[in-house]
Amino acid sequence: MWTHRRKIENNNQKTIIGWLILTTLVLIWGSSFILMKRGLGYFSHIQLALLRISFAFVFLVPFVISSIKKINKKKLGYIALVGIIGNGIPAFLFAKAQTGIDSSLAGVLNSLTPLFTLLVGMMFFSYKARWVNIGGVFIALAGTIGLMSISGNKSLDFNFSYGIYVIIATLLYAININIVKRYLEDTDAVTITSFAFLIIGIPAVTVLFLFTDFVPSLTASPKAWQGLGYIALLGIFGSGLALILYNQLIKNSGVLFAASVTYLIPVVAVFWGIADEEVFDPTYILWIAVILLGVFLVNFRAGKKISL
Repeated sequence: MWTHRRKIENNNQKTIIGWLILTTLVLIWGSSFILMKRGLGYFSHIQLALLRISFAFVFLVPFVISSIKKINKKKLGYIALVGIIGNGIPAFLFAKAQTGIDSSLAGVLNSLTPLFTLLVGMMFFSYKARWVNIGGVFIALAGTIGLMSISGNKSLDFNFSYGIYVIIATLLYAININIVKRYLEDTDAVTITSFAFLIIGIPAVTVLFLFTDFVPSLTASPKAWQGLGYIALLGIFGSGLALILYNQLIKNSGVLFAASVTYLIPVVAVFWGIADEEVFDPTYILWIAVILLGVFLVNFRAGKKISL
């Protein structure tokens, strides 16, 4: 009886911690899109991506030093994949996307991550899901499409040429989530994140200073330092700190729960867009409600599990 009660208490504690991490990530990543928009006012999308990775790398160096004795060399290949497909390539894709779409729309498109996570997990990682969770994925996706249809000047054809970069990034995120859950379950989140950025950070810093005009761009305009500040926040909080929390969430709460953070990000991203005088439509509220219903169902526990 005591053991059963202790197990319930531990599960409840994990659930509370999971929701706290989820909420923190929603606020951080929901704000990332407006920070990218601000940074693009001073630097190219290539420079923004390199700077984002570089700031996260520098922030995480102390964690590399403290974790060096914990690293399992056999896991370095998977950690390299996490760095490249989960952090490196998406940083460039999102920066490129926001040269042509609003920050709020980028946040909305990011919500495709749970759908891809489910599909990739079931097709290649033997992931099992419940019917109610699958239904939640598609309901939330419907809300996302609805929100997308009334944002970004209401032109899906126009947005797709830039939105495709976000869609590709979300597919890479989905692969990354499943890799972390399947192959790095026994590696702590700090070690995964810090070594992932060590692998991609050194090349990013090298390319930034030797092969771009970052330094001339920074010195040419005093206001560029303001843009650098926005990107520093993006790299330190939006990449470094947030990914430590996210990798911990994946390990503790499962792939669908972790991926569902991206369904809530548009809520924050849209309101940042409104604050930045992007177009607001009252129908946003309806579609946000649909998204929230989908998130609830994604994380509903009852029902029969299925797998492909």
